[in-house]
Amino acid sequence: MPTLPDPQALPLAAQVAQMVVVRASGHLFDQQIRYPASEPPAATLRSWLSELGVGGVILLGGSAAELWVRTQQLQGWATLPLLLAADIEEGVGQRFAGGTWFPPPMALAAIAQQNLPRAIALAQQMGAVTAQEALAIGLNWILAPVVDVNNNPANPVINVRAFGETPAIVGQLATAFIQGTQAYPVLTAAKHFPGHGDTAIDSHLDLPVLPHTWERLVQVEWPPFVAAIAAGVDAVMSAHVQIPALDPHYPATLSKQALTMGLRHHLGFEGLVVTDALVMGAIAKRYGANEAPVRAVEAGADILLMPLDPAGAIQAVCAAVAQGRISHARILASVERIWRAKQKVTATRQVAAADLTTALAQPASLNCVNQILTASNRVRVKHPLLRADSPQQWRNLIVVDRALNCPFLDRHTPAIVLPSEWGYDRLHIVDQSLGDPNLTGLESVPTLVQLFVRGNPFRGSAALLHPVQTGLQALCDRQHLRGLVIYGSPYIMDQLLPVLPPTVPCVFSYGQMPAAQAIALPALLGCGGA
Repeated sequence: MPTLPDPQALPLAAQVAQMVVVRASGHLFDQQIRYPASEPPAATLRSWLSELGVGGVILLGGSAAELWVRTQQLQGWATLPLLLAADIEEGVGQRFAGGTWFPPPMALAAIAQQNLPRAIALAQQMGAVTAQEALAIGLNWILAPVVDVNNNPANPVINVRAFGETPAIVGQLATAFIQGTQAYPVLTAAKHFPGHGDTAIDSHLDLPVLPHTWERLVQVEWPPFVAAIAAGVDAVMSAHVQIPALDPHYPATLSKQALTMGLRHHLGFEGLVVTDALVMGAIAKRYGANEAPVRAVEAGADILLMPLDPAGAIQAVCAAVAQGRISHARILASVERIWRAKQKVTATRQVAAADLTTALAQPASLNCVNQILTASNRVRVKHPLLRADSPQQWRNLIVVDRALNCPFLDRHTPAIVLPSEWGYDRLHIVDQSLGDPNLTGLESVPTLVQLFVRGNPFRGSAALLHPVQTGLQALCDRQHLRGLVIYGSPYIMDQLLPVLPPTVPCVFSYGQMPAAQAIALPALLGCGGA
């Protein structure tokens, strides 16, 4: 791996390039690229690393074993050591098959309501496992924790990604997660400043505008950031939200009042300031591919994440320096922060290939996952789920958001296998992303319903679509709803439970992965109440 030179010895373009982090597929081959609009082919990616000298790569897709190879490949192409990042808020397994996949952070908030010390201990273990597994496959930057306070149940994008709905709980659990990572030389990032928890619009799609006052931010949105900074978080990621009380003209990512005055001066943060992805709709729809990076640097950003045109962004920032719009000292200040971060992580080494199976998804890690799932589940089973003594052709109705992109669902997962064993072997999958799912006629057969619904980027909503709600009501009216499992959003559980007949067994799990299914479904067969 190349070493770090004196940053002042680099040409200006090379200094600016170090501020750019590009996206790439975690898969090894071009034909495996799933998002060609944002993931470059190998030749382009290699030129960005070896010729432009960009400072980092954010990765998505592929297995953990592929990432082990991919990260070595990328470091080999680079002129200087890379920051290699991933949005692994729920563990390595959330993005890369084979790693440990944790429930979303809000599950820990549910545990904290009953046993705060236990929730803190589990959050710390979650951080430690995530850091250890990230390093094993060559990642050195965990783009987590989310420290937004999700106080808007309609939030379509933060939702269960948050550690809770109150500043105190979010701050304590995020601090524990950060502390768990600190046994390992890996970077963390608190996101999304100045707060994305009270939005009803997904900034991947458009720009949320919040009416919060400065006093409200200080009291609600900022305490978890203060806690994360005190815990030693390495970076803070900006939010593509506009808060007129902070800046009447620009979203936080492009706002000096937010990033420099608010984050740097008021909160005293001295680490890396990283933008959220500049390709997101909140920014890309309003600012040019090259103007947005310039404004972000002016605002105080050190890292430009996923600019639409990496080469153009570098040229535009260099031109702004030449024009006197941005000082060269401002660029050097960012590069020096990047150097401090890279010095923390560049001495790390991946595990040997033969050791991957002992570095990932170990029994203690999986036990932590199961503890979080079990302790955060909500169960209302006054009458157990009926099982057929002989094949009855009862229905297993599964509702998902994207049927063609479900890493938690295939023919071998518990959501398919267990109901079939119980006589619910007429499988019907409904995809909410199609916009208007037709459930007409499904109420005629005894049915087990499984809802996989939560807030996620690009979904635009965290709600059940009206036709699904109507279909559930029809099943209840015909007394054919035999059981209900909700995986994901507790707000869906809160919405449906009051109108659900008390005889219908119901289980809620924050997790959607197979481990969550394996714990939630058998609970339908038990007795007792929530």
